[in-house]
Amino acid sequence: MSESYSQNFNHLKIHTQYSICEGAARIDDLQEYSKKNKIKSLGLCDTSNLCGALEFAEKISKSGTQPIIGTQINFKIGETTGLLPLFALNEVGYKNIIELSSFSFLKNDELSDPHLDFELLLNNSDGVAVFSGTVFGLFGKLFDKGKFTEIDEIYGKIKKIFGDRFYIEIQRHNDQNEIGFEKFNLKKSLDLEIPIIATNEVFYLDKEMHEAHDALICIGNKTYVNEKNRLRLTDQHYLKTNSEMSELFADLPEALENNYNFPLRCSYRPLFSHPILPNISSDKDGNADEILKKDSIEGLKFKFNKIFKLSNDDLENNESYKEYKERLNHELSIIIEMKYSSYFLIVADYINWAKNNDIPVGPGRGSGAGSLVAWCLSITDVDPIKFNLIFERFLNPDRISMPDFDIDFCEDKRDQVFEYLTTKYKDSVAHIITFGKLKARMVIRDVGRVLGLAYGFVDGISKMIPFDPSRPQNLTQCIAGEPRLQKLINDDPRVKKLTDLSLKLEGLNRNVATHAAGVVIADKKLTEVVPLYKDISADLLLPSTQFDMYSAENAGLVKFDFLGLKTLTVINNTQKLVRKKIKDFDIEKISYEDQKVFDLMSTGKTVGLFQIESAGMREALTQMKPNHIEDIIALVALYRPGPMSNIPIYNDCKHGKQKPDYLHPLLEGILKPTYGVIIYQEQVMQIAQKLSGFTAGQADLLRRAMGKKKRAELEKQKQGFIAGAVKNGIAKDVAAGIFLKIEPFAEYGFNKSHAAAYAIISYQTAFLKTYYPKEFIAASMTMDISNQNKLSEFYEELKRLKVKIIRPDINECFADFRTIDDNFYYALGGIKAVGYEAISNIVEERNKNGKFTSINDFLNRVNPKDMNKLQLEGLVKAGAFDSLNENRQALFNSIPNFILKTKQISDNKTANQFDLFAEDEESQNNIITNSDDWKFEERLSKEFEAVGFFISDHPLNQFTEIFKDYAITDYINFNNNENIKDSNIAATLLKIQERKTAKGNAYAILKLTDLTSVFELFIFSDILELNRNILKEGDSLILTLLKNTSNDENRFRRINVQKIASLRELYSSPIKEVFFNVISNGQVEEISKFLNEDGNTIININFLDDDQTLNFRLKNPRNLDRKSLNLLRKRHISSTIS
Repeated sequence: MSESYSQNFNHLKIHTQYSICEGAARIDDLQEYSKKNKIKSLGLCDTSNLCGALEFAEKISKSGTQPIIGTQINFKIGETTGLLPLFALNEVGYKNIIELSSFSFLKNDELSDPHLDFELLLNNSDGVAVFSGTVFGLFGKLFDKGKFTEIDEIYGKIKKIFGDRFYIEIQRHNDQNEIGFEKFNLKKSLDLEIPIIATNEVFYLDKEMHEAHDALICIGNKTYVNEKNRLRLTDQHYLKTNSEMSELFADLPEALENNYNFPLRCSYRPLFSHPILPNISSDKDGNADEILKKDSIEGLKFKFNKIFKLSNDDLENNESYKEYKERLNHELSIIIEMKYSSYFLIVADYINWAKNNDIPVGPGRGSGAGSLVAWCLSITDVDPIKFNLIFERFLNPDRISMPDFDIDFCEDKRDQVFEYLTTKYKDSVAHIITFGKLKARMVIRDVGRVLGLAYGFVDGISKMIPFDPSRPQNLTQCIAGEPRLQKLINDDPRVKKLTDLSLKLEGLNRNVATHAAGVVIADKKLTEVVPLYKDISADLLLPSTQFDMYSAENAGLVKFDFLGLKTLTVINNTQKLVRKKIKDFDIEKISYEDQKVFDLMSTGKTVGLFQIESAGMREALTQMKPNHIEDIIALVALYRPGPMSNIPIYNDCKHGKQKPDYLHPLLEGILKPTYGVIIYQEQVMQIAQKLSGFTAGQADLLRRAMGKKKRAELEKQKQGFIAGAVKNGIAKDVAAGIFLKIEPFAEYGFNKSHAAAYAIISYQTAFLKTYYPKEFIAASMTMDISNQNKLSEFYEELKRLKVKIIRPDINECFADFRTIDDNFYYALGGIKAVGYEAISNIVEERNKNGKFTSINDFLNRVNPKDMNKLQLEGLVKAGAFDSLNENRQALFNSIPNFILKTKQISDNKTANQFDLFAEDEESQNNIITNSDDWKFEERLSKEFEAVGFFISDHPLNQFTEIFKDYAITDYINFNNNENIKDSNIAATLLKIQERKTAKGNAYAILKLTDLTSVFELFIFSDILELNRNILKEGDSLILTLLKNTSNDENRFRRINVQKIASLRELYSSPIKEVFFNVISNGQVEEISKFLNEDGNTIININFLDDDQTLNFRLKNPRNLDRKSLNLLRKRHISSTIS
């Protein structure tokens, strides 16, 4: 029902999605509702935060509605803590409630929820209105405890400070608890002459949302819907109409009148702001612009001294230096004009601090790598002139949004940079808040839990929802694309209710977290600009803004990205290992034209190499055969959906099989480095400059228009492009044709600055793997020590390189991966459930006091704190104790005894006692139970559980006897042999990932291992549905593969999975028919010994004589299993199965 302009009631207590697990009134829905119903004003009053203040103010005001900004904060009086609603009447009031909200997090102990001492409210009262709150708030709790005198005193205190800005709140939600509280408050209002105000606590828009909101409350409070003693709200917390509220409070006209007038007292809302940067010059003499000029020129001279080996005396007459200096001056003029000097200086300051403190920093990232000023200041290590990069792609006067530098830091040392920022900028620096949402899978799990459904049942449903971060789907899309889930919804009322509630709650904020990479730095104390938040449990050095990234930027804060790139850690750690052999090795001084490095890339053996290790990338590398760094830059840019189709054209032109198309003679210089293929956004900009005389800023606008595909803007740019080309003497139709050709490239063109920076890192990892493979793989595996899938790839790579691997051994291996002499030691810390710190302590004990001589010796010497049931199970299953006792099952079954024994030893040591009746070694061995070891398959299965792959043997080895029967080929042979078009392969499934295509069809990625390699295959919905029950990780399969190849040898090849069967089922299944080929009576007699019982196998015997072959078939089928058949084969009796 639409409201009229004569709205009398104002909803002041709106709880948006930022009231975590409480509010379900989405700001976008409120905006639409306000516009549709011509709402006069709406008040924000989220619990414990102001996270939505700027977004609410902006969106609600756009609908023609007055936004009122408030929040409710926990205040503590004596032993009682509860919520009080506060509203900003003006700018001073807004700053006060920002400060109070911030202090509730920052000035709090580690155990309590965010709260403040009540006195702080009285000291920050200017411009703030206070309401007495709900029956569940501070005064409601005091009333419930019978502390009426205290309420009377506190009401008086608040009235004394706030005067007529204090209101006693009257609410009517049909809650029995409100009746007595209302009577009490009405009396106090008369006694103390405090005005009353009518409000409604709004948690959602429509009344139908009540049941879903009830589930949301349970999610937040970790309770169940059917629990008796839990918080329950009535169904009256929806956004009621003007008439409903007027009728509800018709007996209290004063409360309605004060509600009507309250918005008239509010004269402020937060607004968007231009970027606010600290003035870096406060630390140095002169202003930021002059400092930037001086530092940039000095940096350029240093680069020419160091890289080009020129002295300062030779610079002024050097043509290259003149070219660089001219570009530098051009960039400086734009930076200064756009007031970005301080930004460059701040970034340069913390990057150079990091470099000077042995913290690896990436060569660059994003369009910022196209800046010569950034290179001169050592912000980036990419020479933009050498790589033909454009500064205006990063910064130009026509840019609408301001850019930022994304900087990669070594992941394990990034916190040191944050420490530096805290020291330098104190209370002007913070992280940015993020919000975890109730996405499709999460909402099903959470709602299922609070409804009391069995975990396994809900888990099965949630796993039907695909998880693909690259192509996220909402719950509606997931249901539409999953027939199994549709059937459950139709057949099972529980699932219907689960999905109905989940669909209503999906997308709401579930929890608060911190964007650890994002940092804002302001020119003043941050609490003067934005409210702050601090998660005590996260153990972060910096607080966070309560505003998310978008609101923080809109508030005028400039974001600095401190990204953790683990590859930098790998490079740094590899360098440390190499320096044990070559002391002066420096990755920064390697040659980027080393042919051996490119040869490695061309083989496709790129496991562990940054950006170029995926299966598709390996195939692309083998076809491209790169021989200079520009090839790697191109491949990094091309290997994405869309431009990927241009890789074959690039390769054909590179290898002379196809002539490059430069579109126009004037463009040859721009397109020659990429063989006529437009790969980079910078090339689109250069084409516009060359052909049509665009400025670099205009060319960037053209690029953006093409990328965003806005037809009106694109048409305008097209006319300008053609007009400029005609002025340069190019025919109109030719110019129009070129525009049409470059447009599709621009849509997915890549930022060359970013590609160049990342190609440098790719090359560095390739260099290390080429010359120091063991050190590189040891550092890489240690970095990925908890990622068993990644470890399995590296393990296969070590086998391919014929490196001797020492399997997990408590007496030989270390917590991390190490290479010593010619041996590679598997990390004990890489075993599942074995904590890195705990195993490090155990290794330290071994190094200090010698190897463990027995299980008892191990138990006597290890600290019980470093050993629990899961850790011991992991070590046993991985075979880490094999050198002490090879019977893994006996050890596994004895683990409870081990735990008990270590506890006894520890208790004795603590009590400073020794065991007078200590057992001898023989009796000590009784601690190990007497049981047979696991059989081959179970032993490997347990090993797979602990390590994530097979390390001592391969499960396929138990089935090799039937490989010939099924014509099994290994995957490498099938993939590399062009003559094999289809084949059967045997492989063990390591991992399965189910996903959905853009059209919603299911497919899966299978990670498999055979006896020669680890590889991935795709299966589509038909094969997936048929074989879902046998696709279990750790099981062995036979897959029938078909190779689809194009006539063009340079095109990508596709391998289709035609059939899948369980290898164990085939191995155990009865043999339908067998043909024996025998040459003597003795062989016939040998066969007869195995054919004594009737069965289902048809027996054929081909007796091969010198002159003829006699064919016999036994009248009755016999019982013949594969074990017997294999025994006969071992006795040189030939047979085939049909």
